[in-house]
Amino acid sequence: MKTAIIIISDPKAGEEAFARAFNALALASESKRAGDEVEVAFIGTGTRWPAELAKITNPANGLYNEVRDVVAGASRACAEVFGAKDGISACGIDSRDDNPIAGTSGVLSLRHYLTKGWQVLVF
Repeated sequence: MKTAIIIISDPKAGEEAFARAFNALALASESKRAGDEVEVAFIGTGTRWPAELAKITNPANGLYNEVRDVVAGASRACAEVFGAKDGISACGIDSRDDNPIAGTSGVLSLRHYLTKGWQVLVF
């Protein structure tokens, strides 16, 4: 099984956003333990999550660290637009710009997962 887990929820949006990110990471952990091919990516306001999840005080910090090796990256243009560029860089997350969009520095491609037969889940 190949699963791309895309986190778009905004950490500034409260409990529901946290629940989405937490469940996305929980699925990544379960998939990883099962031996599945899994990647986690951050797009839109979700590019703010890595800096939050990296904080030792974040309730999902341990879970995030457990799946950190399957984090594929964050959308470059999204991180720039939503003020997450420095947080992404500080966390060592790759900025992905494999989908060139006019007027931007490029965004993370979701299509590349689909063309390779991956299931794409958005949280």
